[in-house]
Amino acid sequence: MAGIYIHIPFCRKACHYCNFHFSTSLNLKAPLVQALSHELKLQTRYLGQEPIQTIYLGGGTPSLLEESELNALLTTVKDNYEVADQLEVTLEANPDDLTESKLNQLRNNGVNRLSIGVQSFDEEDLLWMNRSHNVTQALASIEGARRAGFKDISIDLIFGCPTTTTEKWKNNLVILEQMDIPHLSCYGLTIEEKTALAHQVKSANGPRPCEESNAEQFKMTMDHLSTVGYVQYEISNYAKGGRISKHNTNYWKQVPYLGIGPSAHSFNGTSRQWNVAHNPKYIQAIERGLIPCEVEKLTLKDQFNEYLMTSMRTMWGCDLNKIKGEYSVFYEDFEVAMNTLIKQQQVQLQGTVLSLTEQGKFLADPIISELFAV
Repeated sequence: MAGIYIHIPFCRKACHYCNFHFSTSLNLKAPLVQALSHELKLQTRYLGQEPIQTIYLGGGTPSLLEESELNALLTTVKDNYEVADQLEVTLEANPDDLTESKLNQLRNNGVNRLSIGVQSFDEEDLLWMNRSHNVTQALASIEGARRAGFKDISIDLIFGCPTTTTEKWKNNLVILEQMDIPHLSCYGLTIEEKTALAHQVKSANGPRPCEESNAEQFKMTMDHLSTVGYVQYEISNYAKGGRISKHNTNYWKQVPYLGIGPSAHSFNGTSRQWNVAHNPKYIQAIERGLIPCEVEKLTLKDQFNEYLMTSMRTMWGCDLNKIKGEYSVFYEDFEVAMNTLIKQQQVQLQGTVLSLTEQGKFLADPIISELFAV
């Protein structure tokens, strides 16, 4: 099985914290959608004969697509790739786009999972982030999605914002629980280069995110959601009733995927590639029948380190038998680092599965990097 990610690089407004590739001008939307369909045809060999289990439309704001544009993309996939019977089709959406007619269009065109960019149920937070929607629209989009027949609904929330007090964050979690939303992607605010937030912090024109509040709200999230039926299956992702994201879980389990569109990444197990993050350059290259990408061949050490970075973020952890088998040359140094981290209570070993402890989740990336081959 494999997955396809399609990047829709357009937004109505630029959120202050976002460093994903996008444009607030929609002038090139029509030719870019044509280029996406063309790239899908050009890339049919990338995944070999693997059936497609998941399609994920991310961005940017995929809910800006017209019905005809969405239908053209999904039809191109189905006409050029073998797709699994139980195909998961996820579309990221802004709450203000999800009118009743829009939701029905999405359902009719084969989207069966929504990822709604709520970010917060507090007006002050949304204004600080420069989001295009308000709280009323956020609540209405979730209720409307249910009426339209969507069972797989995910929302995004961001903790650690300067405007997000402990009480506000608790209220976000209570609303999530009360609305019985089956999936949550929950991220701590970080300062990314070349964003409005980074500029504000650098020029001292705005408050800096507080690491202490970030850690406190992360712990509050883990503690609260574990008591009301959610499973933290990846550091930033929680699900109840088995409603995990198949697409993103496949990323962490290193299932091959093809990325379509400007800035999109692809992975086939032995190499990684990424497209140019520039809309006109992308369109021009695709029109000439070229894939405007850079390719990185992964060494055995690269593959080992990537396996650790992806697997250790999940509740499934990494398998020592796999390391001893496929990456045995690195096992001796890995074992020394592992035992040190076990003593520090940062990781835990259950049978042959190594995973982060709750304490370890607070500093996941630096802790996992201690296990890397250098």
